[in-house]
Amino acid sequence: MSYANACCDNNASRVRRSRGIARLVCVLAGSFAAAAVAQAQSAAPAPKAPDSSLTWNGITLYGIVDVGLQYQTQGVAASDYFPAGTESIIQKNSNGSVMAITPNNLSQSRIGLSGNEPLMGDWAGVFRLETFFNPQSGNLSDALKSQVLNNGRLNTAQTTNVDSSVAGQYFAGAAYAGFSSPTVGSFTFGRHVTLLADGIAKYDPMGAAQAFSVIGFSGTAAGGGDTEDRRLDQSVKYTAKYGAVHLGALYQFSGASGSANTATQLQLGVEGGGASVDAYYAKKYDAIATAPLTASGANSVSGLAALCTASVTPPTTNPSGALCFSPSNSLVGTISDNETFSVMGSYSFGATKVFAAYEHIDFANPKNPLPQGSLTIGGYVLAYTNNTAFTRQKTLQVFWAGVKFAATPQLDFTASYVGYKQNSFASGAKAGCSDDTNSACSGTLASIGLVADYRFAKRFDWYLGTLASGVQDGLAFGYLNKSTISTTTGIRFRF
Repeated sequence: MSYANACCDNNASRVRRSRGIARLVCVLAGSFAAAAVAQAQSAAPAPKAPDSSLTWNGITLYGIVDVGLQYQTQGVAASDYFPAGTESIIQKNSNGSVMAITPNNLSQSRIGLSGNEPLMGDWAGVFRLETFFNPQSGNLSDALKSQVLNNGRLNTAQTTNVDSSVAGQYFAGAAYAGFSSPTVGSFTFGRHVTLLADGIAKYDPMGAAQAFSVIGFSGTAAGGGDTEDRRLDQSVKYTAKYGAVHLGALYQFSGASGSANTATQLQLGVEGGGASVDAYYAKKYDAIATAPLTASGANSVSGLAALCTASVTPPTTNPSGALCFSPSNSLVGTISDNETFSVMGSYSFGATKVFAAYEHIDFANPKNPLPQGSLTIGGYVLAYTNNTAFTRQKTLQVFWAGVKFAATPQLDFTASYVGYKQNSFASGAKAGCSDDTNSACSGTLASIGLVADYRFAKRFDWYLGTLASGVQDGLAFGYLNKSTISTTTGIRFRF
């Protein structure tokens, strides 16, 4: 065999060996790849990181941002300060269609801090601080500022303004600290949501949504007659759950002697078999309902100057001090002593939950009248006070019912009805009246709310709903229109 042939044979041999090695490498690589795929398909996926809350050393940061778009058949221009942005139920000044970006439709937007520090046994020290804001304007929620901005305006020229327990306080939602035990209950001291308001949030099918529920928008029921008492300053609150029984008590101190501006609330309830029922009692002395100063006549902006002059001119000087008030911080206050009884309940079966409740509120003239110049929440001044609005006792009955249906784990549908019935508490020539010629005549309010809520994720949902409301007779006194429909869609982020 020649050298050339030997070289060719050697080269061919090397090529065959190279090809064999390549095939072996390919086979091994394929085997490893197949094994890796098989392992990937058969092995459990790596666990996701825990979806924990924003908690550090027992202190939790939480919040809600809720904003949407609303159309009303009868309304007024939106407010940058009123917590709901617009008057989603019929009001005296409702007059013409309105479309607006609205805040806090399903939930009040807020930023909060809560704390829980173990002490001994099962006891812990707790606190909560909660700030309310309007995301469409970036302002702190301040209902009374919305009223002050309408001082001296006729109904036909007003923008949204309604009384509330939220008046620009740094911690309008809550500000309290105390002690908590799973076996004994919680004792806290400060500014609290009342027991009645807790009941409304629990037993209103709409969850006290401001855009879809009369008892969510208005704090009349939750405040035991006046919305400013939906939350109470200078209060101590106790809540507990013993098996199927839940109970609570709340007391508001006046910060002075006597019963003026004090409050008491009690709660007792039971649950089991899908049902839950609670009974409530509330008594509030010197409850305050505020309104803007009028354009003319009594309680007017123009009357402030004369009031100041008279209070500092001898010999009729005011022994309590000068009655000189600024229209930029002053309101009219109607004062009453209120007593409330209520029963609320719910029943769950499958994907459906039904609700029903009744509340009875009595209004009487205050035992301790409040003078002009008294302060109300948020540091606002009552330039004028009415302590004789209820010479005859006013009774307001509030009743509601509804259903919530979980169509899927992500989608809920809710429907509710809320009604008011007011007795005739007029005197004199109007005694027993049942028309719309006086606010003390008997009257009614009726509303229907519908809403769909879809949860895209744990913390993000979209909602669409409508609220129709109307008033008749005494509850329609002075109204420009007697009914409205508010339709709202929006998004909510919770963390």
